[in-house]
Amino acid sequence: MFKYFPHTADDIQQMLNVIGVRSLDDLYAEIPEEIKFKGELNIPSEKSEIEVRNIIQSLAAQNKPLVCFAGAGSYDHYTPSVVPFLASRSEFSTSYTPYQAEISQGTLQYIFEYQTLMADLTGMDISNASMYDGTTATAEAMMMMTAAAKKRNRVLISKTIQPAVMAVCKTYAKFHGVDLVEVEEKDGMMDKEAARSLIEADDVAGLIVCQPNRYGLIEDFTGLANLCHEHKALLAVNTMASALAVLKTPGEWGADIACGDAQSLGIPMGYGGPYIGYLCTKDALVRKMPGRLVGATTDADGRRTFVLTMQAREQHIRREKATSNICTAQGFMCLYVAAYLSLMGPKGMKEVNEQSYASAHYLHDALLGTGKFEEVFPGAPYLNEFTLRYKGDAKALRMALAEEGYLLGVPTLYCDDCLTIASTEQRSKKEIDNMVELIKKVAL
Repeated sequence: MFKYFPHTADDIQQMLNVIGVRSLDDLYAEIPEEIKFKGELNIPSEKSEIEVRNIIQSLAAQNKPLVCFAGAGSYDHYTPSVVPFLASRSEFSTSYTPYQAEISQGTLQYIFEYQTLMADLTGMDISNASMYDGTTATAEAMMMMTAAAKKRNRVLISKTIQPAVMAVCKTYAKFHGVDLVEVEEKDGMMDKEAARSLIEADDVAGLIVCQPNRYGLIEDFTGLANLCHEHKALLAVNTMASALAVLKTPGEWGADIACGDAQSLGIPMGYGGPYIGYLCTKDALVRKMPGRLVGATTDADGRRTFVLTMQAREQHIRREKATSNICTAQGFMCLYVAAYLSLMGPKGMKEVNEQSYASAHYLHDALLGTGKFEEVFPGAPYLNEFTLRYKGDAKALRMALAEEGYLLGVPTLYCDDCLTIASTEQRSKKEIDNMVELIKKVAL
């Protein structure tokens, strides 16, 4: 027997007797011999701990860190050192499943704090905890709209939303029978008149918009919620979470649902994850919202405690009745976000956005000053991300800059050689100036 099997030869024989076969080989009798692997697996010999660490470090060294001027839904914000420290505390990281409140107070507390902070940040009544990422959170918002509307299965979505979010929503829509209709854009913004025309048909369950949008532009949603509500439709606003500290919140716009990615709240970019989607709503829609809710109460001795307040049993048992096909929460990321927001506070969050705004606007003007870029949306407002067109081969430029250690923007299909470029409080004037000087020298 293999030494890493926990069962003895007698254990295995007893199990084989129960299922009526003589040997392990008999379990694979139906597999043709010609497709069975007869050689030795290429498994390296055992290694010591230090050897394994050295191998992993050598693999990690092959990554080439770049100074990041890209966004498109993932942003290079600073994570204060106290955040991972708090996240590593045993009372949080080793707590048991929230179903058993008596031994999972750490988990329940940080979920409760996360919910409270996110509801406050979005201007909504309540937050769940939590979604995989911003794309699935938005798709779940779409499903909430059709569930609330009952007899309407048409949902509108602005074409200015991030492409990844659009793609996931389309996938959900296809397999849930949702008629997802894209609202055309005009000069980098959602065409409000096109949206109005579709909403006034009185067959729409809801409208999903984004802020800032895929080009980094800040859109004006004045009157949009009233229009939706007049025609018995819901409004959902997808927002990059950090921006909510300085921009109008979904609650202030009159939205029914707020959704998006909270990666910008202290979670490292991490080569694409793990991230965390947030989903907040008004009280009226709480029963349509997937995920769990944690509340505060007191125990028999009058001490403040935390408990699961609401979670549909169908989420795990009667799956066909469930509000969502996701039943795993990004709990650890909830702890990161709660620690980050608690540490930063309103003043710190405002400062992060002010520094990001200043950095992006300085970079924007410096790139135009090279004479190699031109405006795509002249005069349009933006926060820390903007779109310009490169007067040359944008792909070749990005590759050349990557060789020098810089990641310049994300290509957008709005026009040929267009790049959506982001900057945050992490980027220094020196980094910007050095990259701009490199751009001036390349002939691409």
